[in-house]
Amino acid sequence: MKFRIIFTLIFITPLVASAQIKDMNTIEKSERYQRGWNKLQEIDGEAGENVVNGLKNISPELSQFIIEYSFGDVYSLDKLDNKSKEIAAVSSLIAQGAIPQLKVHLNGALNTGSSVNEVKEVILQMSAYAGFPKAINAMNAFKEVLNERKEKSIVDSIGQQPTPNNEDRRKTGSKALASLDSNQEQLIIDTYDNFSPELTRFVIEYGYGDIYSRDNIDKKLRQTASIAALTTLGNAPSQLKFHINGGLNVGLTIDEIKGIMLLMTVYAGFPAAINGTNILKEVVAERNNK
Repeated sequence: MKFRIIFTLIFITPLVASAQIKDMNTIEKSERYQRGWNKLQEIDGEAGENVVNGLKNISPELSQFIIEYSFGDVYSLDKLDNKSKEIAAVSSLIAQGAIPQLKVHLNGALNTGSSVNEVKEVILQMSAYAGFPKAINAMNAFKEVLNERKEKSIVDSIGQQPTPNNEDRRKTGSKALASLDSNQEQLIIDTYDNFSPELTRFVIEYGYGDIYSRDNIDKKLRQTASIAALTTLGNAPSQLKFHINGGLNVGLTIDEIKGIMLLMTVYAGFPAAINGTNILKEVVAERNNK
């Protein structure tokens, strides 16, 4: 009897373990896993691989889900191009203050066609949505990323500088705001001028006169950044609704904004993505009824 038990322990247990390992290898070599791994390498390169490989010892499941879901499922959708996906990811991560992950996707933004100045513009823009401390931390992280890439002899496109503008800041801001919605400035004035006229002035002069009016990044990318950040924050539904409308007004499609929301399941979580999608549904319904 003892011999049979020992035989079972010696010979059967390794066979079970071997089968389990085989099953894990089968999962890792599945089409979904391979698709995700290829997309991870395409977008985030070595930086992304380091994150995934660093998790394997403590949580191989998390490593696997990152590859299969984040990159195999979501990033493999074609609603958004890779450049827009990374602009959305960077904006979301700045809004959260998630600096280690931000550095990975700052690399990703450069890898997918954003210039250095375009990424800087997104970081500057986030000062209006996530605050100056997060924008400062993001700019410092970007400086580190650029130095690391330079040490690896990676040459990144610098991109264009914004066109100098000597126009009155309020007038410039009014024009920039009107490009998203011609009625929005008056709505802001009606809502806040009697209670906090400084807020009205700062929103228009800084948010739109100083920041949004800068012309060295496409307006659709600016709105992609705004929508991603506001979806992530989850505390400004009326502002998110405005920027979804504004995004549609400057050329984003409904499918592209759906793509931003699906991407936010990865970076901000399903509740934020569901709430954002519900607001998108409201906007679409209202526009269809006009």
